[in-house]
Amino acid sequence: MTRRTRILIAAVTVLVAVALVSSTIGRAIYAGRAPGLGSFVTVHFAGYLFFLLMPVEALVPYYQSEGHAGGLLVLLAVTTALAAQAIDYAIGRAVGTGVLEDFLGRERYAKFSGLIGRWGTWAILTFNLFPLSSPNMLLVAGMSRFGALRALTWSAAGLIAKYIAIVYLFDALRGGGG
Repeated sequence: MTRRTRILIAAVTVLVAVALVSSTIGRAIYAGRAPGLGSFVTVHFAGYLFFLLMPVEALVPYYQSEGHAGGLLVLLAVTTALAAQAIDYAIGRAVGTGVLEDFLGRERYAKFSGLIGRWGTWAILTFNLFPLSSPNMLLVAGMSRFGALRALTWSAAGLIAKYIAIVYLFDALRGGGG
């Protein structure tokens, strides 16, 4: 892929992300009302698609401050993230191992595949526990034929822990309640 193509893809991705946020959250803010959960679900889902990288973890404290219940936000965040990551995984599965093998070379792919088999679970958990690019991790898991149920289970574990921690920390910092 040429440098010009990568820049074009990045620019289009940024434009889509800005348009999405502007048309959902931005519209509510401009109208002087609290953004609804529909905008949370839309932006959060899109942020977990591998080609739209957005810091969606920041949405949770923002929506909590707008009066939405933390438990509901955790449920919606985990559900939308898993739905998007299932799509990421399916795209990776459809693309297949050939792309990775072409990119890495046969020998390095064999080594990479062994590493994914051995450490993939921990990588998926870690990438979902922290604001790292977990959608890309699920894409690679699909490409490398890592088990779907295993990948999504460990992804869910990391997401649940991360979002509960965010809600708890936000409540603690603002003095409880909510």
